[in-house]
Amino acid sequence: MKEFTPEELSEYNGKDGKMYVAYEGKVYDVSDSYLWEDGNHQGLHDAGQDLSESMNDEAPHGPEVFEDYPVVGTLKE
Repeated sequence: MKEFTPEELSEYNGKDGKMYVAYEGKVYDVSDSYLWEDGNHQGLHDAGQDLSESMNDEAPHGPEVFEDYPVVGTLKE
């Protein structure tokens, strides 16, 4: 499994197709989700980012939503 730096993760922002987000050290591929149109989720979150802090503070749902997406790597701290 690939280990992503924050800089590498930021390249997967949806501008070139693939959209990845990180949560609690895991990197998820959300590219096929209609909820991540053009790299943005509901006007709140951008792809290519670590969502750990914002998910815990702002999201109306829990981390179980990531169970539907493939893990493609880990996030290097």
